[in-house]
Amino acid sequence: MRHMKGNQETNYGETLKRHIDRFPDVGVLVIGDIILDKYIWGDVNRISPEAPVPVVEIRHETRMLGGAANVIRNMATLGARPILCGVVGDDRAGQEIKTKLQGMGLAADGVVTEPGRPTSVKTRVIAHNQQVVRFDKESTRRPGSETMERLLSFMEGRLSGIQAVVVSDYGKGCINGELMTRLRELIGRSRVIVGVDPKTGNFEHYRGVDVITPNHFEAGTYCGFPIVDEGSLLRAGRKMLETLDCRSVLITRGKDGMSLFERDGAVHHIPTVARKVFDVTGAGDTVIGTFCLGLASGLDLRSSAVISNYAAGIVVGEVGTSAVAARDLKRAVNGLTG
Repeated sequence: MRHMKGNQETNYGETLKRHIDRFPDVGVLVIGDIILDKYIWGDVNRISPEAPVPVVEIRHETRMLGGAANVIRNMATLGARPILCGVVGDDRAGQEIKTKLQGMGLAADGVVTEPGRPTSVKTRVIAHNQQVVRFDKESTRRPGSETMERLLSFMEGRLSGIQAVVVSDYGKGCINGELMTRLRELIGRSRVIVGVDPKTGNFEHYRGVDVITPNHFEAGTYCGFPIVDEGSLLRAGRKMLETLDCRSVLITRGKDGMSLFERDGAVHHIPTVARKVFDVTGAGDTVIGTFCLGLASGLDLRSSAVISNYAAGIVVGEVGTSAVAARDLKRAVNGLTG
């Protein structure tokens, strides 16, 4: 596909690269469930004599930003300066998250500490590049009233100068009806873009957003039927557009790529560009972050989906929570003709 600018024909890849270069000028607020992703790396050479389970000989450990914090990590590596709003506990993991944010040059004043609440920590044991087991430490209860008021007050105070809001819902309680209602009231009729990476069970809170990015399992659960072929996929996309009154729905489909549904009836099936898939952890964070940066930089819905597809194709080729650098994304889209 070719895009016309004046009397000159412009290569599609060059158009996408110019918009990626605009990411540093985009103001983004990310609201959602903050997680610390912990990885224990090792090798398996024997089965335990105590039970039929592998014995992992630990080599090293890593800790990375996860959940909503991974969304802003992705945006920051793409050149943006996102602002994070969410909740952590008064514990070592919560302090580590704030320290990691500050180490990236990002503000941590929107990260509210709630005493008595554990910071969400997902621990994955990886052996020979494969996940052996995952165990979670978390609370899924809604934050207390004082914490909610601090979150809402911070959100209200930071919306000036913001072009996009990303809602990262991991079902840990931060995203709820009160917060989404207040967000809609604050944004009103402004041109601020709102994108949601959803969680099953909370879809009723997402009405009227610009884009919602469920995977095909989440979309099928919400719609009440499994997505097993193109017919059920089309029914699901159209049902979500209608019932949630969204501007667009982007259903991610793993090895089958993603499908974008627009309010005017347009449907775009975008095939995956991943050459290898080692780990899908955090791919949804990459998709929603890149998509909203694309929209906020002036790209249309389809082009924003295209660059988010390329970004996701890069991160799934790495083991562990990963992020995409702007130079790598520009290299990936270089020469595209649409």
